Formats: sequence, structure tokens, C-alpha cells
Amino acid sequence: MLDRNFEKADKIFFHDKILAATILKLIPTRVLPNHITILRFMATPMVIFLMISEKYYIGLWAFLLTAFTDAIDGSLARTRNQITDWGKIYDPLADKILIGSMVFVIVLRYIDFWTAIIIISIEIIFIIAACIRKRSGREVHANIWGKIKMMLQVAGVAILLLAVVFDWANLLPLASKTLYLAIAFAIVSLLTHGA
Repeated sequence: MLDRNFEKADKIFFHDKILAATILKLIPTRVLPNHITILRFMATPMVIFLMISEKYYIGLWAFLLTAFTDAIDGSLARTRNQITDWGKIYDPLADKILIGSMVFVIVLRYIDFWTAIIIISIEIIFIIAACIRKRSGREVHANIWGKIKMMLQVAGVAILLLAVVFDWANLLPLASKTLYLAIAFAIVSLLTHGA
């Protein structure tokens, strides 16, 4: 299941260097980036359960930690030259499941129906496009626009959760605008063939 045919990274990003100098030092070499991706798949149902149960304070922290594993597995893969075909497909899929679930449970409830539907629809289109590219033998990977989209989605959901947890209604417009910006970057990413 876990691909051990590692590739060398084409590019190391600034945040990769920061994580490599700090958090990645704490991760044993036997832990592969794909293990972190699997952890995100396994943690997502727990996060969703917390949201459905309206345990938003704990859910906020669980969401942030789970979302942070995206930065960890990507930086781990690039800095340790452990990029795999499996990771290129399932890392973005794990992100889409986490974000899509959060949008369905939280954005739908606290922002509006159409924002949630647009975000979920775009994520489904990304999955379909990635499957088509993979079947046709083309490279499947995230581009910089997709990475920005993911950061904005995480920020938008986190701001929304802060508004709910601390009853800060004045944060709701900021959460909405952040998610609208994420939609814009998602469209750019889709048009430039990213994941």
C-alpha cells in the first residue's frame, strides 16, 4: 500500500526549511510522510464527530492539529526526498476529505448554503480531474495556487470556529471573506491543473 519508490523534491519551500529546523527534527526517520497522511485520514472522523457533537473548543484544536499534518507530511516528503506517487494522490485527497467534511458540518450551518456547496463542488471537481489526469498517465500534484487555497480554507474554517467557540459574531464576515478568497484560489488552481 505505501509506496517506497521515493523521488527527490524539485523545490524546497521557505516553510519547509522552518519546519525542518524545528518540528521535523522531532519525527523519527522511520516515520514516512505517507504515515502522516494516513494519520490525517484517521483523525478526520474524530474531528467531524467533535463538530457534530458541538464540542467546538476541542474540535477547533483537533481540526488545527489535523490540518497541520498537511504541512508536516509535505515538508517531510520534500526535505527527506521521500515524495511518492501514493503521497501525490492521497495527501491532497486527505485534505479534501477534511475540508469538505468541515464545510459540510460547519460552513453549511454558520455561513450559508451556497458557500458550502461551491466549496464542496470545487473539491469534487478536483478529485475527478486528478483521477482523469492519473488515468491518462499525466502527473498529479498540487500547485502553488492549490496550496494557497488549502491555507485559506483552513484559515476560514479556523476563524469560523473561533467565532462559534468564543461567540465572536464579528468574526463571521472575516471567515466568509476568507472562504470566498479560497474559492477564487481554488478556481485558479483548477484552471492551472493543480490539485
